[in-house]
Amino acid sequence: MTDFWKHTEGRRLEFKGEMPSHSDLAKTVVAFANDAGGDIYIGIDNKHNIVGLPEEGLTTLEEQLSNMVYDRCYPAVLPEITFLTIEDKHIIRIHIYKGSTPPYYIKQDGKLKGTYIRVGSNNRVADESIIADLERKRRNISFDSEIVLDKPFTSLDFDGFIELFEEKTGEDLTVQTLRKLELIREEQGTYYPTNALVLLSDDDLRRSLFPNAKIECARFKGVSTEEFIDQKTIDCNIGLQAEEAYNFVLRHINKGATVEGVYTVSRWEYPVKAIREIIRNACVHRQYSLTGKDIKVVIYDDMVEVTSPGLLPPSIDYSAMESRQSDARNKVIAPVFKRLGIIDQWGNGLKLVAEELKEYPEIEMRWQEIGLSFQVQFVKKNYIADNVGDNVGDNVGDNVGDNVGDNVGDGSTKESQILSMISQDSGISATVIAERLGITKRHCERIIAKMKSDGLISREGSAKNGKWIIIRK
Repeated sequence: MTDFWKHTEGRRLEFKGEMPSHSDLAKTVVAFANDAGGDIYIGIDNKHNIVGLPEEGLTTLEEQLSNMVYDRCYPAVLPEITFLTIEDKHIIRIHIYKGSTPPYYIKQDGKLKGTYIRVGSNNRVADESIIADLERKRRNISFDSEIVLDKPFTSLDFDGFIELFEEKTGEDLTVQTLRKLELIREEQGTYYPTNALVLLSDDDLRRSLFPNAKIECARFKGVSTEEFIDQKTIDCNIGLQAEEAYNFVLRHINKGATVEGVYTVSRWEYPVKAIREIIRNACVHRQYSLTGKDIKVVIYDDMVEVTSPGLLPPSIDYSAMESRQSDARNKVIAPVFKRLGIIDQWGNGLKLVAEELKEYPEIEMRWQEIGLSFQVQFVKKNYIADNVGDNVGDNVGDNVGDNVGDNVGDGSTKESQILSMISQDSGISATVIAERLGITKRHCERIIAKMKSDGLISREGSAKNGKWIIIRK
């Protein structure tokens, strides 16, 4: 048995030191069922202490738990309840499977107020757009395939996409091809665009329906967001966005040259093919139904960072990149991107990233879920700042060892751990947080600075006597 109780709570894991209230437990059950499934352990507190439960009451607790899930959760959730013994203490494990008929919700609250999703280690009430996504998941349809009745497709300005398609494929983009690609659908004798074609257009309809279907690019000076060097908003049709964002990255990273034998070999400071693949993935797999969020491509002195709206699909595991994995959230856009050559064969993308990273041992790839977004970072392991007064040892220490557990497989992030610490002690210092996370103080301060800039937390009062305020989780 692995030491699962040492893992941090996250998307698929929750600890309860004692029997929780029925409403609290029901929220976690429906949140797990609506997402990737998960495990709830009763008898282990959130500080990873195995407190255990009385042996004589286990059977009664099992019955209470089964009745609670049946009475409070809808549609029916069938948990798997087992007893474990760890360090001579008794634990209850409740395993919730990924549900096949979402959305799941608390009966007494109804669908609109009682549907919960898992965001990090927290349960969050789902808004109407997320509930709609869950209903689409149940019907096995994707957001990009839904019809848009605002105007017939013949009135849509998508000349740029027509030109791109014909250039990349050598084929004419006929009505038959549009139908085959599910970019248009018939309604009462008239063909209308789907969300995918609207996103691929340069029409004003795209800007009104999807104002955030764009990429915000930025190059900052140093390792924080305090000072811009350059920025760019890419709001053309989504078929062109990835390449423009990639070119922005190339303009702001260095390319050096080394001599190997009689040849001069050029080499970028970052694995650019891997970065390009991650940007392309962000465009093709982002959750376009989250209309208030855009893709962000950010370059600091010590890393390149790509953040995309939408959590990672449960079937994709970034810790096993060399295996072929494929799960298209956007079932219309993905095949179109494949026809355009923007994405390669299904399942090859992460394998390509893993292969190129082998040639860059000085670069570490990190990934994490932040709120309802997925973020990938390409970090210089031994970055040393040019600023006077920087502690060289601290920078060299910001390496792979600082980030054990910062991946989707563990279902946790440094940000979620910091939020958990702050929620328990609003006066906690950055020094103590760094010690508990097992990272350098400088690395910790950089994470906190980013959390502030992302609007997750703020500081009230002085550094010594002030307190942290959690703005959103």
